[in-house]
Amino acid sequence: MLLQNDTGLIIVDIQGKLAEIVHQSESVIANATVLAKGANCLGLPIVWLEQNPSRLGATTASLSDALGDYQPIPKMTFDGCGADAFNEAIEKAGVKSWLICGIETHICVYQTAMSLLQKGYNVEIVSDCVASRTAQNKDMAITKLLSKGAGVTSLEMCLFEMIGDCRSPAFKDVLRLIK
Repeated sequence: MLLQNDTGLIIVDIQGKLAEIVHQSESVIANATVLAKGANCLGLPIVWLEQNPSRLGATTASLSDALGDYQPIPKMTFDGCGADAFNEAIEKAGVKSWLICGIETHICVYQTAMSLLQKGYNVEIVSDCVASRTAQNKDMAITKLLSKGAGVTSLEMCLFEMIGDCRSPAFKDVLRLIK
C-alpha cells in the first residue's frame, strides 16, 4: 500500500511538442495535471524533470501551473538518475515509494523507473498518466517494468489509496479534482 508520508511524485518530460503527439496526449496531460494537484493536496514531495528543455521546450503550461513553486530539473540523459540534481532531490525527499508519470513510457519513464528500482526504491507507474507515441510502446514498457518489480496504479487508485479514509483533511479537495 502507498502511504502518504512515504510517497513522492516524479513527473518525467511532459513538455514541448512531444507532449502533444503522444498517444492520448490530451488525457495524459489532463490526468498528470490532476495528479500533480492531488500530490500537492497530500503534501507529497514532487520532483519534476525536463529533457533537454532548450531543444524540446518547456513543460506543458497546465501542468507547469499546477506545480506552483516547484522548479524543473533539466536533464540530457533519458534516465533521470543521470542528473545529479535529480538524485539529490530524490534523496532529500526522504521517501521510499515513488509514483511516476510522464513521457515517453518506453524511454525516459522506463529508464528512470529501472534506475530507481535498482537503488531500492518502490516504484509505481501511474498508467493513465504515462504515454508513448504508440500504445504498443507504452504497453511494452509497463509489462517489462512489472516483470522487474515495479507496480502499476491509476490516478484515482493511488490518490485514494494514500488518503485511506473519507475523514482525511485531503479527501474533499482530491474528490473535487477527480470529479
